[in-house]
Amino acid sequence: MQNRTQQTLLDAIQTKVDSKTKPLGSLGKLEKIAKQVATIQSSLEPKISFPECFLFAGDHGITEESVSAYPKEVTWQMVLNFLQGGAASSVFAKHLGIGLQVVDMGVDYDFDPERLPVFSELIPKKIRKSTHNFLREPAMTTKEVLQGLQFGKEVIWNHSHPKSNFGILGEMGIGNTSSASLLLHGLTGLPLEDLVGRGTGLPEEKLVQKFNVLNQSLERGGNPSDPIELLAEYGGFEIVGMVGAYLALAEKKSTILVDGWISTAAFFLASKLEPSILEYALFAHTSGEKGHKLVLDYFGEEPLLDLQMRLGEGTGALAAYPLVQLSLAFFNEMASFEEAKVAKEKTGL
Repeated sequence: MQNRTQQTLLDAIQTKVDSKTKPLGSLGKLEKIAKQVATIQSSLEPKISFPECFLFAGDHGITEESVSAYPKEVTWQMVLNFLQGGAASSVFAKHLGIGLQVVDMGVDYDFDPERLPVFSELIPKKIRKSTHNFLREPAMTTKEVLQGLQFGKEVIWNHSHPKSNFGILGEMGIGNTSSASLLLHGLTGLPLEDLVGRGTGLPEEKLVQKFNVLNQSLERGGNPSDPIELLAEYGGFEIVGMVGAYLALAEKKSTILVDGWISTAAFFLASKLEPSILEYALFAHTSGEKGHKLVLDYFGEEPLLDLQMRLGEGTGALAAYPLVQLSLAFFNEMASFEEAKVAKEKTGL
């Protein structure tokens, strides 16, 4: 009965799209977005309610190996920038009317609640100050991974608006492109050399060093097939928090707009733990980070935009958000052929 009801809904959604005053399929990906969101909400009048963006932050021990163009202190400094409204994601979210909150999963800094910007919220979920250096030892213990997953879920359960049905996750963590490269190598088996990019803008000689460090890390830790073990070896506290948050967003039946390189790693790790999460996801953009398109192609996902962005912190997803708004606007407000008394295309020619 459930399958029959679901198929009836899908047929009704397709009929509504096809009845609009346009040639069939002429709105391209906007039609696909509208159909997916309508399916997620099981509604012929889908709408976005209280859209939210959560930025997860954490430091990485691998920064000891000079794999980033920036020092790790930038992590906590950028957290304050988010809270003060000065970062790109802060500006984008404000102009789009999207609520933004920041989560401290493992930043190597003691934030003083009394000195945080007024009207800002830093959600304290610190597991530890920075992961270990995974060139030398596993980044986390299994216990810390499980704790991080739980914390990520709690962020959504306890800090998301009860009526929110649309979520974006972003991240901040100097060194996290290195972590994501190893995680995505483990998930896909794609060659590591195709997945190691410039991150924050490494010059060529430093990029070679970064690859060598990651390759040596792989020789130490191997390539675990279990996602929990893979996270323990090479993950970041912000990444594991995002994995948990993605799972919770799907449990809420929220539409998920997936950002770039690090967000993609977290999302596909979540999909290994709960495959049905894929039904809730739209992929915002192709990151300028080397390997992102390869990974999306591997999983058969087609992103909405390609703006050569590689900033992270949810900015690519925020840039793609207006496309979701437009897709629902046409689905809900555009006249049908019958309503507009416009002749439909001829059939049977």
